[in-house]
Amino acid sequence: MTTFKPLACAAALWLGLAALAGQAQAQSATPFPSKVVTLVVPYTSNSGSDIIARIVGPKLSQRWGQPVVVDNKPGASGNLGAQQVANAPPDGHTLLMAINTFTMTPAVYRRVPFDPVVDFAPVGKLAEASFVFAVNPGVPATDMKSLLAYARKNAGKLNYGTPGNGTPQHLAMELVKSSVGLDATHVPYKGIAGAITDLIGDQVQMMFATVHSMRPYAQAGKVKLLAVTGSARNPFAPDVPTFKEQGIGVMEGVDAWYGVMAPGRTPPAVVAQLNRDFNEVLNSPEVVDSLAKQGLIVRTGTSAQFASLVKSDLTRWKKVVIDAKITAD
Repeated sequence: MTTFKPLACAAALWLGLAALAGQAQAQSATPFPSKVVTLVVPYTSNSGSDIIARIVGPKLSQRWGQPVVVDNKPGASGNLGAQQVANAPPDGHTLLMAINTFTMTPAVYRRVPFDPVVDFAPVGKLAEASFVFAVNPGVPATDMKSLLAYARKNAGKLNYGTPGNGTPQHLAMELVKSSVGLDATHVPYKGIAGAITDLIGDQVQMMFATVHSMRPYAQAGKVKLLAVTGSARNPFAPDVPTFKEQGIGVMEGVDAWYGVMAPGRTPPAVVAQLNRDFNEVLNSPEVVDSLAKQGLIVRTGTSAQFASLVKSDLTRWKKVVIDAKITAD
């Protein structure tokens, strides 16, 4: 006959629970990363976020001792890639290479498959590319003041091109229009190339584009550059004044920025490590030089600073979209 020994059973139970707790603690303390890290690029290859991912990926892999792969997931203005990261385990092994459209699509689209605040943990800003206000050479303007004077004399006759409805270039122009009373009609294209071609051909008279993409046309005399966004002049076009220098302060924070996001609820310690590692890799002379050749300026900071930028941009672009009655195609 077996004798029941409550103390022995209790001890065995306690040891079993302690073992499980120890195992869970060990798992939670597993250093990041413990497996492949995926950088989800929500756009096609050769886009700005793709270029950054492919430059920093190998260096992060070397630092972490784990493979870093780039997964292009284009579609729905970046929403498909963002959704993939929003639904990923919150452990830092799946990251979104975000661009500033991340803060625009929630306002442009009636529904997006994620909450841009709750479902993501901002890791940090990586780089930026200033926008430039370009006009056809036939427009008799040398700065924003003369451009606005010309536009007032030709009300309803000027057109501006963009890569499409709801794009950063579209929202930037609508912000200018609402702030200074610029009268111009929107002509959306399916991509930036058609818009640039028609700007040169005078089918449209003005547009926003990145400085790097417009500089060759300006050097060839095919377009004129009147103003750049940002708080300071762009090193790729140092002779072009900022909007702020010309009395238009609302364009100071309107840049094509690039950043990295982790899934929401990612542990703060992992977010902090990601921020530190991305910042150190981005600010290495080799990476700074490589990105500069692509027209990208390294701009890093803290996770809190990036979170603040995302929050302010969400508010800014929501107002622009509502005021201009912008909808997705």
